[in-house]
Amino acid sequence: MSENASATADLGPNNLGAARDIVARVLEEAKRQGASAAEARLSLSQGLSVDARLGEVETVEFHRDRGLGVTVFFGQRKGQASTSDDSPESLRDAVAAACAIARHTEEDPFAGLAAPDQLAVDSPDLDLHHPWALTTEQAIEEALRCENVARDDPRIVNSEGASVSTGTSLQVLGNSAGFLQGYVGTFHSRGCAVVAEDDNGMQRDFWFDGGRRADRLAGPEAVGEAARRRTLARLGAEVPATGQVPVLLSPEIAASLLGHFVSAISGGLLYRRASFLGERLGERLFPAGIDIRERPRLPGGNGSSAFDADGLPTRDQAFVEDGVLRRYALGLYASRRLDMAPTGNGGGVRNLTISDTGEDQAALMRRMGTGVLVTEVMGQGVNLVTGDYSRGAAGFWIENGVIQKPLQEFTIAGNLGEMFAGIQGSGTDVDRRGNIASGSLLLAPMKVAGV
Repeated sequence: MSENASATADLGPNNLGAARDIVARVLEEAKRQGASAAEARLSLSQGLSVDARLGEVETVEFHRDRGLGVTVFFGQRKGQASTSDDSPESLRDAVAAACAIARHTEEDPFAGLAAPDQLAVDSPDLDLHHPWALTTEQAIEEALRCENVARDDPRIVNSEGASVSTGTSLQVLGNSAGFLQGYVGTFHSRGCAVVAEDDNGMQRDFWFDGGRRADRLAGPEAVGEAARRRTLARLGAEVPATGQVPVLLSPEIAASLLGHFVSAISGGLLYRRASFLGERLGERLFPAGIDIRERPRLPGGNGSSAFDADGLPTRDQAFVEDGVLRRYALGLYASRRLDMAPTGNGGGVRNLTISDTGEDQAALMRRMGTGVLVTEVMGQGVNLVTGDYSRGAAGFWIENGVIQKPLQEFTIAGNLGEMFAGIQGSGTDVDRRGNIASGSLLLAPMKVAGV
């Protein structure tokens, strides 16, 4: 590939046929080696990423990755193997390795493929493939422009760099029950992080934008300006006094809270009895009026797919309706362990959303009056067995609905169940950069531990 060529120009829907042929050959090889059933997944990806720091190019990386995983069954004994080489010899060796493992494992009564009538039969175009004809020189120029804007203030004293990336991935899944489908998707991003300093010390912050379409991303200057503004806003941060105050989570932090909810309703934790939401179906967990749904077939969605990791069809569905937990997120294996119907969530939840209460962040701040706006959390203090939550945080002190000063080095603590039930407002300022889309969430008073 020349330096002036797009890094993702030669991986697209036209490659699906050849990828399906490889998966089909692996399934046939598994049958030849004696497996009673088999499943194979082929993943291909390629892209370009550029990092610039302090006005200089730090890295230019082209990547091309490929991997094939095969699972074979001998009755209800299972073996798995993988390879990054799709030559006929390597594929045979991978199947042989999986078969050798399966012959020596214990039977699992819950193992096995989905029944043919459970498998997805359609593969609609979900508008996931939008290649970006980005050259190396263009990516370098964008990264430098982004960082230049971010550093355009004498209080910005250092930089962690700006990055621009573009990538394309192809996924094909097939099994011996007759399923063989795939899709191609793109993801592009721009990001920047800088460091500011004043008499009170240094502060760091960042901003990024990402999505399937480059033409819908914030431009390099806009990303750099946001990184600079967010970093400068943290200068002079204080440690708050310890107390019980309302907490407003910014959209990206609200998404992480919903991520804990998703983990707690996921099959793996449930059948291991490691979730505080086990056996809670039909209970009110959130306030009335709150819906939490997934839209796995959303056109252009970052998490969109017409089928899950088991080959089952995905579908729009609500996990929470009017505050009540209606269903768990179950892949095929977990559903068998729990003696429940699978929900098409093998591999996780896709394009999760929470309903809003019609207020943007400013309106939620006014309703809160006095409290803490959390814009960053850190640490791993979440226990999904008990629901206990305790994380380091940074953000801003709010009085009379207006930001008064930045805050740092404090902890917010509570219980996830109480936090879910204590949602008092859900914002319209939705962050759609990830797989979970949420606006700001206003929570009932929580323990804020500072000085």
